Amino acid sequence: MDDIILMARAAKKRMKTNFWADCKKNMDESALKAKINGFNENKAKSTYKGRLKSELKGEKDDEFYLTVKNILDSEGEVSDILGRLTDKSVYEKLSYDEKQRYNLQLSSKYLAALKKYRREKELAL
Repeated sequence: MDDIILMARAAKKRMKTNFWADCKKNMDESALKAKINGFNENKAKSTYKGRLKSELKGEKDDEFYLTVKNILDSEGEVSDILGRLTDKSVYEKLSYDEKQRYNLQLSSKYLAALKKYRREKELAL
């Protein structure tokens, strides 16, 4: 019951502070900026909507993505990225098969984070 009350209070606060009007203005500005830069307006709007939804749900970028983002911002794409992202203390304790599985999962997570990073940079978010 407390969750519903908290959600209602948050919604009321958004209504009082013109949150939705500001969101619409920001989304329109984002779409206009994308159009001026030669990008797809709808893609910019959908990206903005996705970020807004995650913000409203209270989701934050996970630690892994933030680590990848910091590396890419500071050094660009490096050849030893999987080595840098590997948790050495966990990796040393794994068997050969588990190490292979760990590397595949890490690679998959990295590619997803890289895709998200490129999408954000493309739209200059």
